[in-house]
Amino acid sequence: MSTTPGTGDNTTTVVDRLGIEAGMVVQELGYDDDVDHDLRDAIEQRLDDDMVDEDSDEVVDVVLLWFREDDGDLVDALVDAIGPLADTGVIWLLTPKRGRSGYVEPSDISEAAPTAGLSQTSILPVAPDWTAARLATRRAKVNDKARGERR
Repeated sequence: MSTTPGTGDNTTTVVDRLGIEAGMVVQELGYDDDVDHDLRDAIEQRLDDDMVDEDSDEVVDVVLLWFREDDGDLVDALVDAIGPLADTGVIWLLTPKRGRSGYVEPSDISEAAPTAGLSQTSILPVAPDWTAARLATRRAKVNDKARGERR
């Protein structure tokens, strides 16, 4: 199975680019029939475990939030996603690519993220129909900066 859905990049896998490592706890929110199952399988293969769902009360390292235009209020979804997140955790907001059903305007993300207390740090294509935006809390950004200064 390929772990590079939709990228064609043979040197860096999508799962690597998402920063997902074995042993992490990853929570998946917004699951529906339209999610990219190859990406999900690659993540769970890397974890060597299942992702936890919205009913979990574990502290998580990564939240994968599948979000479509008709899924409700993006700020509310992001605030809910922050709840179980570890201080150094990140949210990957997965939205349909332009032209796909449920497409979310980038301006909607850039407006919702700071309202929810998040900063958008990168965007990458993760599957044929999905793009991911990396959102970090201010705590995670401070910790990322501190780790970079120690290197």
